[in-house]
Amino acid sequence: MLGFVISTSFAQNIDEVAEEKTDSITVKPDPLYREDQFYASISYVLMQNKPDGYDQNSVSTGLTMGFLRDMPINEKRTYAIAVGLGYAYYNIKHDLKVTESAGAVFYEQEDAADFDKNKQVLHYLELPIELRWRNSDDVSHKFWRVYTGFKISYLFADKAQYYPLSGGSTKVKSNGDLNSIVYGAYISAGWNTWNLYAYYGITPLYKQEARLNDDGQKINLNTVSLGLIFYIL
Repeated sequence: MLGFVISTSFAQNIDEVAEEKTDSITVKPDPLYREDQFYASISYVLMQNKPDGYDQNSVSTGLTMGFLRDMPINEKRTYAIAVGLGYAYYNIKHDLKVTESAGAVFYEQEDAADFDKNKQVLHYLELPIELRWRNSDDVSHKFWRVYTGFKISYLFADKAQYYPLSGGSTKVKSNGDLNSIVYGAYISAGWNTWNLYAYYGITPLYKQEARLNDDGQKINLNTVSLGLIFYIL
């Protein structure tokens, strides 16, 4: 009788070990998983192709957010193409004063000592497409990634606002001198949560006919954004 109990107990232990072993190998990566469907970035905006004497003041910021459809293109799903829809916000603080009179828009460079705030706010809808590399699987969300892409942005709202030291403010909305469609290239790279982000606006913000009133210089202004981007499944 004692032998039977010992034998049964031993067999039970073997079964439990076997079950644990089986459980440990039943977790397999999903061969159809996708990565990084939602994104959000925050960046510092620098202006390039500036007219002579142009200066930024304070901190110009950029924010983006949106959704990307991840489409792996190799068996290990380490390479993918992603397309999506997003929103971008830019708050550019500079010395370019924008005013409007009788339907015409005028541009002047003001001394920073003459105004309290002067900003150009831009709102875009974006269509990004990117090529992705990552060494990930669906079990762990800590991995290296390098994503590079191109996006088309549509300007759907804008406002230039100038606050002189003397008080009050002037506003110019829906400025026809701004390019309504702009193109740009970007890259993001990093580990896990922290990813560096850089964007270069290929298309200038302003059309060719936008010029400074005092000396006729073209305004152009291309954006360069440097910051961080975060991804969420």
